[in-house]
Amino acid sequence: MAIPTIRRFLFGEPFPTSREAHERLDKVRALAVFASDPISSNAYATEAIMSVLLVLGTGALSMTLPLGLGVAALVLMVIFSYIQTIIHYPDGGGAYTVTKDNLGKIPSLIAAGALLTDYVLTVSVSSAAGVRAVTSAFPELVEYRVWMALAAILLITWVNLRGVRESGTIFAVPTYAFVGGVLLVIGIGLVRYWGWFGLTPIVPETHEMVEGAALSGFAYLWVLLRAFAGGCTALTGIEAISNGTKAFQAPESKNAAQTMVAMGVMAMALFIGITYLSTHLGLIPEASHGESILSQMTRQITGTGFLYYWVQIFTALILFLAANTGFQDFPRLSSFLSKDGFMPRWMQNRWDRLVYGSGIMTLAVVSSIIVIIFHADEIAMLPLYALGVMLSFSLSQAGMFRLMGRISKLKPGEVLETQYTRIHYETGTGWKRAVNAIGAVVTFMVLIVLIATKFTEGAWIVVVAIPLLVYMFNSIDHHYQEVKLGLRTKDLTSEDFPPIAEAVIIPIGDINRCSLQALRYAQRLSTDVRAVTIVTDQATLERFKIRWERFPEITEGIKLEAIFYDYRDILTPLVDYIKKVNTVEFPDQVITVVIPEFVSDNLMENLLHNQTANFLRTRLQVYQDIVIIDVPYQIGVTRKRHKEIPEVMAESPATSSKN
Repeated sequence: MAIPTIRRFLFGEPFPTSREAHERLDKVRALAVFASDPISSNAYATEAIMSVLLVLGTGALSMTLPLGLGVAALVLMVIFSYIQTIIHYPDGGGAYTVTKDNLGKIPSLIAAGALLTDYVLTVSVSSAAGVRAVTSAFPELVEYRVWMALAAILLITWVNLRGVRESGTIFAVPTYAFVGGVLLVIGIGLVRYWGWFGLTPIVPETHEMVEGAALSGFAYLWVLLRAFAGGCTALTGIEAISNGTKAFQAPESKNAAQTMVAMGVMAMALFIGITYLSTHLGLIPEASHGESILSQMTRQITGTGFLYYWVQIFTALILFLAANTGFQDFPRLSSFLSKDGFMPRWMQNRWDRLVYGSGIMTLAVVSSIIVIIFHADEIAMLPLYALGVMLSFSLSQAGMFRLMGRISKLKPGEVLETQYTRIHYETGTGWKRAVNAIGAVVTFMVLIVLIATKFTEGAWIVVVAIPLLVYMFNSIDHHYQEVKLGLRTKDLTSEDFPPIAEAVIIPIGDINRCSLQALRYAQRLSTDVRAVTIVTDQATLERFKIRWERFPEITEGIKLEAIFYDYRDILTPLVDYIKKVNTVEFPDQVITVVIPEFVSDNLMENLLHNQTANFLRTRLQVYQDIVIIDVPYQIGVTRKRHKEIPEVMAESPATSSKN
C-alpha cells in the first residue's frame, strides 16, 4: 500500500481551505473538546485536597469541604475573568494575547511558556489519571500503566489529526456520559445520605482515627494552604475556551462565553458534590495507584453493579480524553506565537485536515516523554501541572485588571484601538477590576505555595523550564528579525549581488546513467565544467578513466579532477576542493555545484541511497557563495522500462514466427 493511500486511510481525505468554517464547532461539541479537562479534573481534585490534609491525621479531613468551597469560589472568579477575555479578545489567544496587549512582551512570553508547559502536562496527567481509573477497577493492570498511557496519547493524537469537528463528535459521548453518570451517583448519594424516598440509608465508613503531625500556628495554616493549592487542580483547563474562540461557529464570542458558563456549572456541580459526599461518607484516600476517591464513593453509593462500572469506564475515558484540551490549545497557542515570530513558522501550517499538525505531533512526543519519566503517576505530576496553570491565571487576570482600567477612562461613545482588540466605554468596570484583582492575587498566592512546597518534588522542572522557553522564544524572534533584515530589498541594486562564476563542479563516484545525466545538464550551464572524483590508488583511477572514455560525446570538454585520498571519508577532500575553487580561484563570486542523485518512488528504498549526497549538501549549505543544484535520476522509470523489454520481444514478429 502506497504512503498516500495509507495516509488517506488513517486520516481521511484532505479538506479544502474553504471548508474551514464548516469544521468549526457548535456548543455541544465544543464543550466536549475544550471542557473535558476542567470537567474531568473533578475526578482527582477532591482527592488532592484530602491527600495533603492526611498529614494532620484523619480528623483533618473534615476541612476538605470548606477548602473545596474556597476552590469553587476561585473557579467562579477565574471563569468570570475568562468570559471577559472572550468578549474583549474574540480572536482568541487567551492569557498570551491579554498579557501581551496589557503587560508587554516579556510577561506575555512567560504566560505562553506557562501555558505550553500546562498543556504538555495536561496530556501527561490526564492519560495517567485515566489509567488510574482503569486500574482502580482492574488492579491487575497496574504494571502496564505506562504502556496504557502511551497508547491513550497515540490514540488521541490520531483522532486530532483527523480534524477538529471529528474529534468533537468522538469525544462528546464519553464527556456527557461521565457528567451524567457522576451526577446520577451524586444524586443517589445525597438522597440516600439524607434518607429521602425511603431508599436504604448509607452508613458512612468508620476508620480507626490516625493521628497526624501536631501542628499549630503558621505550620497548620501552611498545610491548609497546601491542601487548597492541591484542590486548585480543579481550575486546570478553564482557559482553554478563551484560547480557541475562533474554533466556534459564529457568533464566536457569544457561543464561547455560553460554553464557558455551561462548563463552570457542570464542573462545580461535580466538584462540590464529590467533595461533600466523600467527606460525609468517611472516605480516605489510598496510597499511590490505589483506589481513587471517586471509585470509593461510587462503590459505596451504588455497589459494584452496572452504574459503578459505567462511572469507572467513562471516568477513564474522559480522563484520557481530557488530554484533548492540550491537543486543541497547544497547537493553537503555538500558531499564535509562530505568527508573532516566537516559534518556528511551520507551526502555523495547517495539514490536510485543517489542523495544526506540527503542534499536535510536538505535543504528543513531549507529553509521552513526561509520562515515561514519571511512570504514569498523575499524583507525582500534579505539582508540575498546577504551577503553569496558576502562573498563566495570575498574568491573565492582571492583564484584564489593566484592560478594565483602560476601559474605565473612556467616555460614552469613545473607542480605543489596542494592539489586539478594540475597546469602548462600558459600565461596571470598578467591580470587574476588583474580581480580576482578587483572582490574580489568590492564584499568585497558590503559585507561591506550590513552588515552596513542591519545589523538590518536581516543581523545579517547571520553574526552570519556563525561563528556558522564554529564552527560546526570544532567540527565535531575534533570528527571524535578522532574517527579515537580511532579506529586505530596501535600497537594493543589482550591483549588490556577487557575480556568478563560470565554474560548475560535479562530484561523481562512478560513470552511470545518473552521473552522465548530471554531466549533460552541467554542460548547459557553463563551459567550465569540472567532474571531481575521489580515488585511493592509480588502478582505481585507470578503471574510472576507461568508463569515462566510453562516452566521449558527453565527457568531451569536461575537465576530470581526480583527487587521491587514503581515507574512507570522501566528503572532506570534496568540500576542501570546492572551498578552494570558491575562495582562491573565484573569490567573492558564486560557483555552482551539481549533485547527481538517483531517487525511487518507494520511500523505504530512498532510505538506502543518497545519504552521501545529503551529507554533502548539508556541509555545503553553510557557504554563502555556493549554489547547489540537485539532478535527480528516477530509478523507477528505468526499472519499468527494463521490465517492459521482454514483453516487447515476446510480441515481435521474429518471436512469433519461431512459435
